[in-house]
Amino acid sequence: MVFNRLFNSLRPKASRNRLRSETDDGESAYLKADSDAGSTVNTLRSRASRNKLRKEPPPRPKTANAKGTGTLQDYRPNRRSFDHAVDEQTGERIDHTALLHGLAHMGSFDSMHEAYGIDNPDRPSGEHAIASLPTNLWDYIVGYLSPSDAASLAFSTKTLLNRIGRDPWHALNLPENHRYKIEFLVHMDRDLPNHLLCFPCAIYHVRIIPGEERLKATHIINHLFECPNALTQVAPKTRLTVGHTLPFSFVQLVLRSNRYSPNHGIPVESICKRWKDPQLGAQGTGTWSHQSRYYIDKGHLLLRVISQCFPEPDLPISAQRNLLYSREDYFPYFSVCAHWRDGDLMDICKCALGHIPKRREAISSQLKSGPNAIFSLGNQRSQMSSQCSVCQPMRRCPRCPTEYLVELKFAEDKSDQVNRFKQAMTVTRWSDLGNGTSPLSPEWAAMNGEFEGYDSLDTVKGRAISGTFESQFGVTLPGQRILSLNPRNEIKGEDGHNWY
Repeated sequence: MVFNRLFNSLRPKASRNRLRSETDDGESAYLKADSDAGSTVNTLRSRASRNKLRKEPPPRPKTANAKGTGTLQDYRPNRRSFDHAVDEQTGERIDHTALLHGLAHMGSFDSMHEAYGIDNPDRPSGEHAIASLPTNLWDYIVGYLSPSDAASLAFSTKTLLNRIGRDPWHALNLPENHRYKIEFLVHMDRDLPNHLLCFPCAIYHVRIIPGEERLKATHIINHLFECPNALTQVAPKTRLTVGHTLPFSFVQLVLRSNRYSPNHGIPVESICKRWKDPQLGAQGTGTWSHQSRYYIDKGHLLLRVISQCFPEPDLPISAQRNLLYSREDYFPYFSVCAHWRDGDLMDICKCALGHIPKRREAISSQLKSGPNAIFSLGNQRSQMSSQCSVCQPMRRCPRCPTEYLVELKFAEDKSDQVNRFKQAMTVTRWSDLGNGTSPLSPEWAAMNGEFEGYDSLDTVKGRAISGTFESQFGVTLPGQRILSLNPRNEIKGEDGHNWY
């Protein structure tokens, strides 16, 4: 009895037999113990394992994208990597949601046949059905339409012209219907590639040099067509900087070329420019340099203007005003929208000027101080500047689609032969110029202060205008939050005193 108890105590549990590896041929002697008492000594010994040491499989090479690595990467089917869906320049993951939603079918299948029949030139005409309706019914329908829609309805077919009459066309010639006349004429852009709509006259004029139009400075005569009212009426345009404007006719030409064909306008690269202001900055330290660039996104023309200057450190208030404002019209040297006086834009620029560190003195001038030169050489301040929480964030105008960013950069000043590298203040502006169909479009009118009902914080959703623009040219935008340019929502204009 004592011997049997000793044997049972040395015998392993049955649960351990299930934890064996299938490839392990070397089993423990505990699992091979016999029932007789003579095998007690053998159970305390382990049989030699016949498994050979094998090398572990080589680890997978790590990808450049840190998001693609991790524990979940090993459990993907067939270990496929999704790193190809990441943009190499911006590091953003490409979103195919819009593509998948575009492939989905919305609506009934009957509407698909109707949409196909609209573009089918062999479809049967519906003039007999239109002629069967009485004239008073068409007059009742026209009463619910705007003057431009009523004129377009009468312009569609001869049958509708006979039913509706020419009264909608005569109504467009009234001065109070000038806006509706422009809306009616805009739809003819596709059929008139060699003409350009003059909005003050509401007439299509023949282009003088089709395809050769170039954007020039304001003081240079640059006629795109012969207009009899060119000296009495002002064409719509927006201000870029001092002495440089963007006429709406160039916005028309660029977007017509993108929307229809190259014969309808000019390429977007032809209006990109670089220029310098002839006036000197504060205390004659330098001039402002500008560069403009454009990009078409979803039928809208986006604008970016970068203005840069090399200011001196510790400028007094009067010198800051001479640096920021033009003495001609007291507008900023850099590009701004019509609401630049309402908000903190100029205070942000003045705050950034206060963060510019003093320049280091030359070693020859420091050695003139004698023994104190050792302390002055050891206590030199860093030339790298950092902005605060007031002037560092990006700002968006709440009344128009415009964004601003004020930065301090260490750049090269080629005009200075002594101090080549200085602190430069850069003011970047991004704006949405609209779809180019009419100067009455919400974006263009709001940017020029002609439309008061625009709310950019509610209209510009999702991606910012600056992010959309910079993502197309491989430039990584600094991670700045976007704040309101006018957080107190004060609308004083020129009557306010904080803008100067």
